[in-house]
Amino acid sequence: QVQLVESGGGLVQAGGSLRLSCTASGRTFSFHAMGWLRQAPGKEREFVAGISWSSGNAYYADSVKDRFTISRDNAKNTAYLQMNSQKPEDTAVYYCAALADPSDAAIPLAYEYDYWGQGTQVTVSS
Repeated sequence: QVQLVESGGGLVQAGGSLRLSCTASGRTFSFHAMGWLRQAPGKEREFVAGISWSSGNAYYADSVKDRFTISRDNAKNTAYLQMNSQKPEDTAVYYCAALADPSDAAIPLAYEYDYWGQGTQVTVSS
């Protein structure tokens, strides 16, 4: 099992920045990548960003490209999501997730993730 704990959500004004953190524990050797996904009220959960744990290759949804940056610290088993130039449409519950599938092709696919954190609320006011 892998346990994921997120932190860093909150309220920010449009144009502002937040950084989310996700620390993994347990069988951390069993996953290939970590990702951030979000779900807004009335909408399906969607992929935001993901990163291969070994190579550091990063993937982004078009809606956040050039504004969000995902990174990881292998020694701390922690992934980060730096969110800049935030927009009201970024408002959602953000989930950290871990992916066991060894293929990078699975990283952008929300339904592929095997382990999930509890979620953290991000609210962007206009």
